[in-house]
Amino acid sequence: MSPLPLLAELDRYRQRWPREAAVGDFLDFARREPRCFERSTVEGHFTGSAWLVGVDGARVLLTHHRKLDRWLQLGGHADGDAHLGRVALREAEEESGLRALALEPGIFDLDRHLIPARGADPAHWHYDVRYVVRATADERFVVSAESHALAWRRIDELAGDAGIDASLRRMAGKWLQRAG
Repeated sequence: MSPLPLLAELDRYRQRWPREAAVGDFLDFARREPRCFERSTVEGHFTGSAWLVGVDGARVLLTHHRKLDRWLQLGGHADGDAHLGRVALREAEEESGLRALALEPGIFDLDRHLIPARGADPAHWHYDVRYVVRATADERFVVSAESHALAWRRIDELAGDAGIDASLRRMAGKWLQRAG
């Protein structure tokens, strides 16, 4: 799959968030690694995640991730799909059981993080591209096998919660800035 659409999205993201240094790492990786959307790429690969916002716009759905044992946004591997927004939407549906979700255009956040070695899989980088996905109707979720639990959390509370993942706080801050 060609990374060209992603490169254009990353350029637009850099224009919106010029102080975020991570975008350079994402652009470099997409340009130099022809299999950047494949999880078999040992160095790392792209993933797509969903900042899944409730109908009221004040809450986000988080997963207590089974393998990583942390509260995180929903998301997963691209598995060859270069359209990471589509990946984020698919993962949000699969991991939450929610339907009638709406994907907003454009990248919301970027986060490159190291995934520790586990079993036969060596440590590797996830180049996580995050999109806003909105619940449009029923918000009753179903916990999948990938999670210990799911929970709707108030975004304004996440922004100030030093006990959660720093990237969740950053996304909460971006969401509040956008809403304000």
